[in-house]
Formats: sequence, C-alpha cells, structure tokens
Amino acid sequence: MTDPSASNTTKVETWLEDAAVWLKIGATSFGGPAAQIQQMHEEIVARRGWVDEAGFRAALNFAMILPGPEAQQLATYLGWRRRGYWGAILSGGLFVAPGAVLLFGLAWLAAAKGEEPWLAAAFSGMSAVVVALIAAAVFRIGQRTITTFLSASVAIAAFGGIAAFNISLPWILSGAAAVGALTYRHSGSPEIAVTQAPAAHSAMSWLARLLGLTVLFAALWAIPLMIIIAAFGPTPFLKLSVFFLQAALVTFGGAYAVLPFVASGAVGEFHWISAADMAHGLALAETTPGPLILVNEYVGFFAGWNACRDGACGGLSQLGAAGLAAFLTVWTTFLPCFYMALVGAPLVGPNRVGPRLQASLDSLTAAVVGVIATLGLSIGRQAYQSSQGVDLVSLGVTLVALLMIFSRRVPAVIVVLSGALLGIGRLWHGA
Repeated sequence: MTDPSASNTTKVETWLEDAAVWLKIGATSFGGPAAQIQQMHEEIVARRGWVDEAGFRAALNFAMILPGPEAQQLATYLGWRRRGYWGAILSGGLFVAPGAVLLFGLAWLAAAKGEEPWLAAAFSGMSAVVVALIAAAVFRIGQRTITTFLSASVAIAAFGGIAAFNISLPWILSGAAAVGALTYRHSGSPEIAVTQAPAAHSAMSWLARLLGLTVLFAALWAIPLMIIIAAFGPTPFLKLSVFFLQAALVTFGGAYAVLPFVASGAVGEFHWISAADMAHGLALAETTPGPLILVNEYVGFFAGWNACRDGACGGLSQLGAAGLAAFLTVWTTFLPCFYMALVGAPLVGPNRVGPRLQASLDSLTAAVVGVIATLGLSIGRQAYQSSQGVDLVSLGVTLVALLMIFSRRVPAVIVVLSGALLGIGRLWHGA
C-alpha cells in the first residue's frame, strides 16, 4: 500500500522545490527582461524540463503582447501551467517579492537620508548613468524596430507628441497601433505563434472563467483600497490606486515606455515626487532584481511620505503612510498582470497572430522608441544642470557609462553603482 503521509510529504517537498526555484530567480534576476527571460529558460526549460522549447516560445510570445512587464507575465503563466492558479501566484509573486522588499528599503533610505551630502552626491552620479541606460534602451529597441521610413516617422511623431505637445501616452500608443494596422501591406513575413481561439464547446466555459476572474480581481483591487480609505482617508491612496491601475493597462513596450506617463502624473500633476527623485528611483530600480516597473513602488513610497507629513493621513506616521502607499502601488501595478495572464493562459497554443495585428504591434513598438527618448530628455535636463550651465563632468559620466553598457561585459547594476561612486568621489574632491 502507498503511505498517504509519504505522498503528502512528496507534494509539500515539490511545492517547496518550486518556491525555491522561483525565489532564486526573483532574487537574482538582474539585467532587465532579456536577462530575466534567459534565466527562466535556463532554470525552467534547460535544467528542469518543466516546459518544453515550443511551450516556452508560445508562452513568451503571449507575454509580449500583454500590457505589463513581459518577464513577470511569463513567470505567472509558467507557474499556472505547472500548478494552476496557486502555482501562478507562487511564481509571479516570488519573482517580484525580493526586488520589492529591497527597493522599499532603498526608498526609505532616499526619503529619510536623501539630504545627506554623500547620498545626494551618489544620486547625482547615478542620474547621469540613468541617461546612458535610457539611451541604450532607445538604441536596442530602435535597432530591431526602426526598419522603415514609416516606423521612423512613428517614433519621431511619438517623441514630438509628448515633448512638444504633451499628448497623453495612451493616445500616442493608440494612434501608433492604428497607423500600423491601416498601413499594413503583406510582406510574406512569418506570423508569430501566440494563442488559439477556444473551441465552440469550451467557449462558454472560458467566458465563465473570464467573468469569474474579472469579478474576483475587481474585488481584490477595490476591497483593500476601501479599507485603507475608511481607516486613513483618501489622500493620497485613492488617486494612487486609480493612477497606477491606468498605468498598468498601458504598459505596452515595457517599463521604460510607461515611465514618461508615470513621471508626468507623479511629478507634474499630483506632485507626489520631484523630478530629481524620480530619476533616483529609476537608478535604484536598475540595481535591484525583478521587473524595472518596480520603480512604481518608489514613487508610491514618496507619495505617502510627502503627502502625510505630521500625521496628515488619518494619524499615520510618515513611514507608515509611505509603507501603505508603497504596498498599494505594488498591489495595483501587478494585480492586472496576474489577471491578464490567468485570463489568457488557457488560450496559449500553436495558433498565430494575424499579419495586420503584427503590423499594429510593430508600429506600437516603434512609438515606444520615441516615448522612451522623451524620458531620457527629461532626466538629462536634471542630470546636466549646474550653476555654471552644463555639467560637463556628468556628461562625461554618461559617455563612459554608454561605453560600459555597449561593451556587453558590464552588468547594469555595476554601471549604476560605478556612477554612484564617481558622484561620491566628486564630493570628496570638491568637483
């Protein structure tokens, strides 16, 4: 006879094994989505065989057409495929958790000690490096995306639309997608395997699943928000939750693409955080594992910290308000990612994206190049400002950082930390 206790022990050990694997990936996933996806492939496909090559490629293509960080969507789907809903929560949650915990500590350090001369100097050096990271992202995405006169025009129009006319990001992306669809011409290019339509007999069950998940996730978004508002008032929690829900739904093209949208709202509209602190948050997010969109947590922390001084938020301490705002921001940023991955997970299969839809997605990605460039322009204005005009030393730091990045031998975290050390060195030498 089979010993039930032995069977239960095996199941527990297997769950613990899965948790250990995803925690390892989450804690060591530096280097952006490309490196994170490669790491998942190594751990999940090559080393353990939990998914085969074809399944991994289909899952990755599926993740890349969803709004939100593609690496986190991929982790969530892979967990679902292995162990259902709880597996998705395990994999997606542990992929994000280590970076979120670490960035929370860094946000507190920046908020509480940011005026310390050594830390301000480190942030100054890091800001110059962030400009290099953004320039490298523009180059890498543009290299594979800007291949025609039309795609170049879309990128330039997106840059001008935001930089000159302050057009909102959702309108920019919607317009770019429409241009791609309307100007599509058949070129014989291969379609991309992503999803399959549900069969007639399963369409009703999928619709029931869609309705159930929609109600569940709407409640998961609304209930914590209502509890927080009832206990501590709406400021700044209501606007934070609504704003980052909107941001989560327009994050096509990755974190860099949505950051101008986040910065314009957090800095220009709601005044939750200064432009300089926004740049510092991006630099710190580059040094932590997990998806870069965790920079939203940094913004949320500062929103609570700055809005709730002297117990202005229902008697909460400044740190308490910042912590609650950071939690709410992370919750609102990633909840839609889980929702979309779980809704679409049963549809992942061998069918293909139609060529017109693919043209629309290509045009949208071209627009993302222009959008990201506006972020570099905004942060560059902060990084190169000095009492004498242009800070030539900071400009030099950016150029050196670019050389380090394009050498492909220096990880981004090392580049950012090098910038911080250079900034501290300038302070010591009175430069």
